Amino acid sequence: MAESVVLDPVDLHLLRLLQNDARATYRDLATQVGVAPSTCLDRVTRLRRSGVILGHRLELDPAKLGRGLEALLSVQVRPHRRELVGPFVERIRVLPESRTVFHLTGPDDYLVHVAVADMADLQRLVLDEFTSQREVARVETRLIFQQWECGPLLPPSPSAQSA
Repeated sequence: MAESVVLDPVDLHLLRLLQNDARATYRDLATQVGVAPSTCLDRVTRLRRSGVILGHRLELDPAKLGRGLEALLSVQVRPHRRELVGPFVERIRVLPESRTVFHLTGPDDYLVHVAVADMADLQRLVLDEFTSQREVARVETRLIFQQWECGPLLPPSPSAQSA
């Protein structure tokens, strides 16, 4: 498990601001946080080097790209052995419909978030890319009606850690 990084209130404020707008300039960030732009640059650079900031992502609207139907696929792989699951995960990750793949505990081994054009495209994906694979024992599909992003990811507060 990765070791956590000690963050002070300025770091936390910067992270909150960057998660809400990753394109903010260092000058704007520095003004909002109350530090010099050079200090802001040093802090963000340190957060990147320590691995707290992993990167910046462009968020796209799947519907505007012709992928207006999203679903979660619960996948059970049998037998659940490293030599089978490694290639399975890599095969799923490169599918253009795949958004996120989670390896789970419990009755299902994987949860795959997909975006497809329509119901027929979802059926094609499930039958041709998932259930046709020898190691896939079961796929359960759940349609996503709506989703919401949640607040910025910050470390637990000290009061939450002691609870």
